[in-house]
Amino acid sequence: MTEDGALRYLDRELSWLDFNGRVLCLAEDRKLPLLERVKFLAIFSRNLDEFFMIRVAGLADRAAAGLGAAATGGLDPHEELGSIRKRTEELVLRQTDVFRDEVQPSLAAAGIRLLDWAGLEKSHQKELGRYFEDQIFPVLTPLSVDPGHPFPYISNLSLNLAIMVRDPERDERRFARVKVPPLLPRFVRSNDGTCFVPLEQVIAAHLDRLFPGMEVELHCPFRVTRNADLSVADEESDDLLATIEMELRRRRFGHAVRLEINPGMPAEIRDLLVRELDLTPENVYEIDGLLDLDSLGQLYGIDRPDLKDTPWPSVVPARLAGVEEGTVDIFTVLAEKGVLVHHPYDSFADTVQAFIRQAAVDPHVLAIKQTLYRTSGDSPIVKALIRAAERGKQVAVLVELKARFDEEANIAWARALEQAGVHVVYGLVGLKTHSKTALVVRSEPGGIRRYCHVGTGNYNTSTARLYEDIGLLTADPDLGADLSDLFNYLTGYSRSTNFRKILTAPLRMRDRIIELIGEAAAEDGGRIVMKMNALVDERVIEALYGASAAGTEIDLIIRGICRLRPETPGLSERIRVRSVLGRYLEHSRIFTFGNGVEAPVRYYIGSADMMPRNLDGRVEVLAPVEDPDLAARLQEILDVNLSPGCRAWRLSAEGNWILEGGEDDVQARLAQLAAARAAAGRSA
Repeated sequence: MTEDGALRYLDRELSWLDFNGRVLCLAEDRKLPLLERVKFLAIFSRNLDEFFMIRVAGLADRAAAGLGAAATGGLDPHEELGSIRKRTEELVLRQTDVFRDEVQPSLAAAGIRLLDWAGLEKSHQKELGRYFEDQIFPVLTPLSVDPGHPFPYISNLSLNLAIMVRDPERDERRFARVKVPPLLPRFVRSNDGTCFVPLEQVIAAHLDRLFPGMEVELHCPFRVTRNADLSVADEESDDLLATIEMELRRRRFGHAVRLEINPGMPAEIRDLLVRELDLTPENVYEIDGLLDLDSLGQLYGIDRPDLKDTPWPSVVPARLAGVEEGTVDIFTVLAEKGVLVHHPYDSFADTVQAFIRQAAVDPHVLAIKQTLYRTSGDSPIVKALIRAAERGKQVAVLVELKARFDEEANIAWARALEQAGVHVVYGLVGLKTHSKTALVVRSEPGGIRRYCHVGTGNYNTSTARLYEDIGLLTADPDLGADLSDLFNYLTGYSRSTNFRKILTAPLRMRDRIIELIGEAAAEDGGRIVMKMNALVDERVIEALYGASAAGTEIDLIIRGICRLRPETPGLSERIRVRSVLGRYLEHSRIFTFGNGVEAPVRYYIGSADMMPRNLDGRVEVLAPVEDPDLAARLQEILDVNLSPGCRAWRLSAEGNWILEGGEDDVQARLAQLAAARAAAGRSA
């Protein structure tokens, strides 16, 4: 790493680990309801698993290939892996300590006892012994290792027991492995509901049933993480769907990148696993507690509302009240004026979902075009699209088969849509289609009219209740024409890139964002505010540095990775970075340019973060929000996020995240504003 590069850019991977550290801080927050802390412990583990499957696996490949740093100011892959290991060990130790020393005792005090097998009463041991015989034993498959039985394949993220047995007749010792069944509950609950026991401990207590006549000398849990990055070498194959399916099967056999064990594992077992999994000692992580705390999600599912956040009910924007019930026509509403929706404070089902559902049954709707990046397992939107096709409407859907970890679900939906007669397209060669766009074409007395939705989040009913996102519903003619051109670009051979209003990647989005930064910097008392999930792109960062040097005040609200170094003399004195985390996953992207004095402030929302993968490798859309009332709503959201009275993390010039602000919660404040707005609409 060059000294200048280190000064100008923070490290990408360590910045991501800092983000997950902020998630862990939520689990450590004693003010949160107990099961919410459990939820954040599970999210921390799930995030870390994906980080190893993708980012660490990629770094390991770079190191093995002898490649250098992946970005300016980045670490050499070997240095990077060492730094990641050190930081990961610190975070996992914190996670283990807070779970064992705080959360687990508090759960027990609340009547949710998570016990070791040895801590169970004899009556409960007998009861769970019967459960083992009836429900667990038939599923288990012990696999021995000897000259006739090679070392078994250990699947990704699987929890296993390493076992050493001795044959008393031959006086021979053998290694065996038992996989903990992933489809059974990780924590076995007693019939009276008073206690839970880890499934692997129930299995370990009954190993004599799996190895009759053998002496079980020892057993140790372990867990393996593998490279799970999907790499489609030939996107120009005749059948992309079949190619993706083949790659999904190959993903199961990616090389191992992490081995998690308990400190007490004997050296002979540890060495055997390291050797057979083709790992090094640097890939081994000792965890002095339960492995796989992602499974704590099972405990979060317990029906104990007294231990969870009080729900914030979603509301329906006043102008759309009655759409879901069919008493209000959404097209009449949008023809008059657009609507901005802010999920989950504004109901997704009663707004965006209702938009697609009404379009599917409206006899005047001629066509529906939509992108699908991630969607829910039981998707009302996909069902509405199928219903529209069955009614004879022209329906075209771009299903992104390469949406990481949603490939299988998207393949299933693509086939269901095709069977219903929907025109299904799988995307552009070499690009992921990440934009969140829908277009409805309707025949009206005045002629053809187009209605649009442009959003920051996926068309996923489940995550729309958990992710914070923005959506614009509008009948703006220019935006409708732009989306028509966009879909022609996505589904056909159009080379038209002269869009009227939208910014698109990979065409000109980066260039236009940099131009907008420069235009704001040219104003006296310039102002820029950007809310996004990640800031990685060096050209955008350099443009922001330049704007700061020109006297522009810049506020960045970034949930996750940030490579920009803020508040640094001679570089970024006027740039402030904060991060907001809470019960909802902050997911919206909002970009504003200008101070509103010389010209109106320009507002954009859309799907893109400022990362090379978004700007170069994905189809993304940002749309302007020009209506003054809707722009004011966006400004209100940003003002709440930037309020000094609300808690948030501030990024220092040294690269440290510091929790600052008052006792107010950003998301609670936004929920209050949404409720007040809906109440005012009802009384009007």
